[in-house]
Amino acid sequence: MSRSLSDRRDKAKVHHGQEELFRQRLFAIAMGYEDGNDHQTLRFDSGLKTAVGRLPETGPALASQPTISRFENRVGNRELRRLSDALINAYVAAHPAPRKLIVLDMDATDDPTHGMQQLSCFHGYYDQYMLHPLLVFDGITGFPMAAVLRAGNAHASKGAAAILKRIIRRLKRAYPKATILVRADAGFAVPGIYRLLEREKVKYTIGLITNERLRKRAANLVLKAEEEFAKTGEKQRLFGSFYHRAGSWQRSRRVIAKVERLPRGLNTRFVVTNVLFESAAGIYDGIYTGRGDAENRIKELKLQLKADRLSCTRFQANQFRLLLHTFAFVLLWHLRRSLAGTELAMATVDTLRLKLLKVAARVVQSVRRVLFTMPRAYPYQRLFATALQNIRQMPLRT
Repeated sequence: MSRSLSDRRDKAKVHHGQEELFRQRLFAIAMGYEDGNDHQTLRFDSGLKTAVGRLPETGPALASQPTISRFENRVGNRELRRLSDALINAYVAAHPAPRKLIVLDMDATDDPTHGMQQLSCFHGYYDQYMLHPLLVFDGITGFPMAAVLRAGNAHASKGAAAILKRIIRRLKRAYPKATILVRADAGFAVPGIYRLLEREKVKYTIGLITNERLRKRAANLVLKAEEEFAKTGEKQRLFGSFYHRAGSWQRSRRVIAKVERLPRGLNTRFVVTNVLFESAAGIYDGIYTGRGDAENRIKELKLQLKADRLSCTRFQANQFRLLLHTFAFVLLWHLRRSLAGTELAMATVDTLRLKLLKVAARVVQSVRRVLFTMPRAYPYQRLFATALQNIRQMPLRT
């Protein structure tokens, strides 16, 4: 990350190196201290000083809030692009080749604004002033692959094709034999994305907004579901597929229809796909619905790592903040992976932080070492030791 940014400061006057600033900010975010103001106190914290690389007792204090703020506000567009590339490279480093299948889950989320942030705009669907981040996760491992900030009034699909193109081409270089699948909801049902994925020979399942033409094509399924419900009084769930060409499409594409008849009424959903040799039920239940797990990763990023705390005035600074929170998520993703096979293998960020990181300890500095003394009554000693041992065995990649 540090190599992605230029450092134009006068070296003779620098007291806090750029890599130190990255460490200080990322570790604080991962621990639940998302605001720059927190560093007025954290800069003296023995544990954080040791993690950043300074001695806990005799080492100088870490960066203060004004230094952190200047750090966040001096980043430009080219550096943000390099930092985004570093996120994809971190993904490749964490997922060794070869791989058979890569699933990309793409989704947009809202970030309410309460000040004078640049490009804060009113969004009618969310009924609020906001910024509009676009996020991409690995649908199998949950690793974040892109975090792009957009204007508050941007359509959900704004810029999605360009982001996917960059990710897909990087993945093809790293995993030339892998099958890539993209999943997204109806906000990304635009012809430009279909054309890109078909041109790149990437599979996709993308939701469609229900309209009258689609309802007519699914009329037979609806009729059958109604008849069965009338006979049994039980929930009916039917699937079908057909080829459909919308007015903005240059050719016909396969559409999956799901019809549910529930006691409270009819529920119909449609998905467009280029997966041909799979049943309609297999595509919907076996492939498409899995994208819902990306919403859990977004909740972790927004609610537990406070990635929606984008309160800088400059848009570029808020994009940088979003990436900082995303990289903090990467740190905790690696911690979670180090606990594979344990009771915390699927734990949320909050649980990991509470049970393994928010632990009281006494930090003692001697001539030869820094000693962390933890409580004997700490109930997760075994899990802590497991994580530490597995982290030590992780290969170092540069």
